[in-house]
Amino acid sequence: MSTKDNQNTIKEFHRKCAVNLFNQVWDLLQKETRNTMEDDTMIHAAHASRYHWGIVGKEENLARGEWQISRVYSVLKKSEGAIYHAQRCLDICLENGIGDWDLAFAYEALARAYTITDDIEETNKYLKLANEAGEKIKDPKDKEVLIKDLKTV
Repeated sequence: MSTKDNQNTIKEFHRKCAVNLFNQVWDLLQKETRNTMEDDTMIHAAHASRYHWGIVGKEENLARGEWQISRVYSVLKKSEGAIYHAQRCLDICLENGIGDWDLAFAYEALARAYTITDDIEETNKYLKLANEAGEKIKDPKDKEVLIKDLKTV
């Protein structure tokens, strides 16, 4: 096997891991009830997915990975992790000129994270920014997903 073939195989491995772990987290997030082991798996899988995207992904993948980690921590009411990873998501978007869906959801993540701390001012600030960014989402279906999600904050 050539070095190039080996590198492609390694990249494929990381991509498959990133996607499979991301989807596993979604499945766990959508469960109505989870036990402690499932909560732990959700945390670890979200971080692992982001790790693998860090090797083979683009900036959008990194932002989405940070967003998912923040969502996991928000669902589990762990504000420090939720805020940290939501801010990382936003920073990646802003540093790389990423807008549309990703930027709107970065603001959504911060709004959701601040609800855990009962910081109404920060929550409302980021809800406003999420709505403003959401107005610029090109795909109407994506915009609809954001609006629906913001109603749960």
